Amino acid sequence: MLPPDQLAAPALNFFADLSVTVGNPQEVGQTAFGLRRLIPILGGHAKGPDWSAQVLAGGADFQLVVNERIASLDARYCLQTDGGDLIYVQNRAIRSGPPELIARLVRGEPVDPAQIYFRCSPSFETASPALQWITERMFVGTGARYPDKVVMRFFELG
Repeated sequence: MLPPDQLAAPALNFFADLSVTVGNPQEVGQTAFGLRRLIPILGGHAKGPDWSAQVLAGGADFQLVVNERIASLDARYCLQTDGGDLIYVQNRAIRSGPPELIARLVRGEPVDPAQIYFRCSPSFETASPALQWITERMFVGTGARYPDKVVMRFFELG
């Protein structure tokens, strides 16, 4: 039996770059848990090695601005590959930074992505036999929020 300190660290294998176009936030308001917001997903695209897809309209990013420094994100949407296969995506994320920069993001203003911590954990579901492997793996990513879109880079944990 290997001791824990001799287990190999997971490798990061590039999976895809995404650019997701978003609409104006629907603000539920300040709830007992924080500021609740829903951000409509309008479209976009994904590109990985040897594959590409469109982000379909109709999804949303369900956000909870917990406090002045941190937001918990839960985006759910669908990709359609160029081959016609559908992939359901659920992407949970944490976005944090200095209070003044988080306030600018919430207002929809541009913020230098290098000043914001944005990490995510996407998961995928598909009925496609050729893509079934993505439902059996874990993924992590990093992202940046811009006024009209979110860009992300996803990695498979190898």
